[in-house]
Amino acid sequence: MSDAASELRTGRAAFERRDWRDTYARLSGADRQDPLSGDDLELVATAAYLLGDDDASTEWWERAVHEWARAGRPVRSARCAFWLSFVLIMRGEQARGGGWLSKAQRLLDTAGVDCAERGYLLVPQGLQRIDAGDGKAAHDIFRAITEAGTRFADPDLTTLGVLGTGHSLVLLGEVADAVSAFDEAMVGVTSDEVSPVVAGIVYCAVIEQCQNMCDLRRSREWTVALEEWCSSQPDLVPYRGQCLVHRAEILQLQGEWPTAMDSARRAHERLASHAAAGSAAYVMADLHRLRGEVAQAEKLFLEANRWGRRPQPGLALLRMAQGRVGSAVASIRCAVDESTGAVERARLLPACVDILLAAGDVPAARTAADELDSIATRFAIPYLCALSAQASGSVLHAEGRGSDALTVLRDAWRRWQDIGAPYECARVRESVALVCRDLGDDDTAQMEHDLASATYRQLGAVPDLERLRAEFRPDPTVSTPLTPREVCVLRLVAAGKSNRAVATELFLSEKTVARHLSNIFLKLGISSRSAATAYAYEHRLVGPSA
Repeated sequence: MSDAASELRTGRAAFERRDWRDTYARLSGADRQDPLSGDDLELVATAAYLLGDDDASTEWWERAVHEWARAGRPVRSARCAFWLSFVLIMRGEQARGGGWLSKAQRLLDTAGVDCAERGYLLVPQGLQRIDAGDGKAAHDIFRAITEAGTRFADPDLTTLGVLGTGHSLVLLGEVADAVSAFDEAMVGVTSDEVSPVVAGIVYCAVIEQCQNMCDLRRSREWTVALEEWCSSQPDLVPYRGQCLVHRAEILQLQGEWPTAMDSARRAHERLASHAAAGSAAYVMADLHRLRGEVAQAEKLFLEANRWGRRPQPGLALLRMAQGRVGSAVASIRCAVDESTGAVERARLLPACVDILLAAGDVPAARTAADELDSIATRFAIPYLCALSAQASGSVLHAEGRGSDALTVLRDAWRRWQDIGAPYECARVRESVALVCRDLGDDDTAQMEHDLASATYRQLGAVPDLERLRAEFRPDPTVSTPLTPREVCVLRLVAAGKSNRAVATELFLSEKTVARHLSNIFLKLGISSRSAATAYAYEHRLVGPSA
């Protein structure tokens, strides 16, 4: 067997086992000895794309288009032209990608046959209608795509059609039917019926839609599946970044903020040249906001916006925390007014309620909370129901209906507990503490205060600790189990200094500083510098009153 033939055989086998790097190396090596056939050009083009080498992928797909045309196979050439346009459009080259779509159409017109490829050329049209918010037109197009895929027994086309149908149903507000469509699309993926490129598209699209619909159970389930799928292909690049973003969002909700930040940072690095980098930037910005790291949060919210990911409601909440309530009100009202679709509004309305209450506009907050309640009732999604109960409880308290507020807030806490969202649980406990204090139940108020405070401290939620301290005006002479030297170390750590900088300032060795820090963590029952910083602020060991 010749060297070229051996490379071909090995490269094809590597493709079957999804070893994309070996596929690319073997087949491109064989091509240098003897030009590849159309079939093998498609394989190496796919491998290049999955390795994240878009430039190489477009070159190989272009060769495949020409090779199939030269061989008198216009339909196969048109299919390759579709995937070439897909790669180009995904990297933002709309005009060039559109040119190859036009070429694919001309090839099919020349062939004059009814085929699955005509269905593929409908996909960009359907996506354009989705981008325009025209759910009805998109639904009709993707239904035709699904029918074409079924008629020609093309699993990739059928799955893309079902996926697009689900997306159009979301736009039409038919969430239950949309969820069924997404589950159906995932069947083709999990049963290994579709190609790796389509599998990645479906994974990311379905998880994103589940996140948008606040269907956290499905989002978690499919994110775990996506992680396993990516892990089974170590060289896979295009979908690993999105996987990390979805994972970061879920970890943030679960209260695992350091791990969430790490996941978001790695996604940000992987997606540096893709629009999805905006989603990673937003997650990082929101985590910085929650930890009181204002400069970093602002920088990343702006970056998210540059990539097309609107920085709301995070930026409005940041402005509220800074005391710029007027700016926060204007921002969140604009975001709500510009939002399309009930679920999108539902993701903004909780922040809208908080900000309007901070501004003292209780009637407007009531209107926003009632709209959120209507949406939550309509869709019956646990996450939305928890958000709604929390918002309603806060408004009831502001209206002076303490007993009613307490009942609703207790329900909100149970819902967040079931979801597994510790930060949200702490926010509700804080609200319960305030209501109980106003009702004269000081014992319950103190217990709920302490539980909220402990969670904030563990998470490193410094702004929340500061707010809680201001709300309850604690005794400034709070005792601490730390020694005077440990307090000095803690103050410098809370100021953001490294162990080396602390050692220099206190004339200690870095080893001694590390030992002091270890003792601080042990005494306070914490495990991170951010939690230590939160403790220092909560106990007024730093700041103006320290």
